[in-house]
Amino acid sequence: MPTRTRAPRRRRRNLTPVVFVAPFLLLFLLTFALPIGYAVYQSVMDVEHTGALGLGGSRTVFVGLSNYADALSDHAFVRSIGRVLLFAAVQVPVMVALSAGLALLLDSASARGVRFFRAAFFLPYGVPGVIASILWGFLYVPGVSPLVDGMSHLGISVDLLGGNTVLWSIANIVTWEFAGYNVLVLVAQLRTIPSELYEAARIDGASAWETVRHVKLPLLRPALILTTVFTIIGTLQLFAEPLVLKPVSSSIDSAYTPNLSAYNEAFTNDNYHLAAAEAVLLALAAFALSFGFLRLINKRGGDA
Repeated sequence: MPTRTRAPRRRRRNLTPVVFVAPFLLLFLLTFALPIGYAVYQSVMDVEHTGALGLGGSRTVFVGLSNYADALSDHAFVRSIGRVLLFAAVQVPVMVALSAGLALLLDSASARGVRFFRAAFFLPYGVPGVIASILWGFLYVPGVSPLVDGMSHLGISVDLLGGNTVLWSIANIVTWEFAGYNVLVLVAQLRTIPSELYEAARIDGASAWETVRHVKLPLLRPALILTTVFTIIGTLQLFAEPLVLKPVSSSIDSAYTPNLSAYNEAFTNDNYHLAAAEAVLLALAAFALSFGFLRLINKRGGDA
């Protein structure tokens, strides 16, 4: 009799973790795994028209990697990948360095009005990307922008929406939007550092800069890695800002970024299968860069 009662209890204990994990697994399946799987499925399919002039009907057929080959042979799409990689090469270091600097300033012992500045830094993150792009668009368009007009009165001619500058104008919008979020992540990490370490540094005669270099920055490393990975992924997903600025800048075309190209293929050209292939290629690029960065960081950490 004791053996019989012990078995159902053991089964219940074994099922308890499954019950708690099941909601997460279900959401993960519905919102992450299935959409990715469906995108991959769409990327290897295509629509085939039959009959004279294609009027005999259409059917969806398997084409393998044909859509990927078409995407990579499209010079505009390849240029868009190169453009966002250049954007990331500049944007990621600037974003991380600026966020770390602001976080260290907010965490410094002499900081005043920390709550105000923390809220002020975070406030742009609450503004949707479309609205932020519209707001900054008014500051970029000649004849409307007080910045452009003011520089013109000073004899400085600048086109913030020109071919050589619009990418960096977009970078300014992105930095304004997301730096505050990264600052909060870094400040939260700094607040976990035990005060005893600061006291020990002061006893050893460490200056403020030496405390930052040898105490704060090493312990800030996990948060810096996290914000860097988020920034890498975010820069590759660049979409809303160029889409909003496209009507006011002749330098932004329908394939200015990979996301914009996929959007145009899907909703302008009705080529959902090619759009899916471009989206999958972008996801693979984000995966490769993110995990490549993590591998590099872990290797350096192991060597150290």
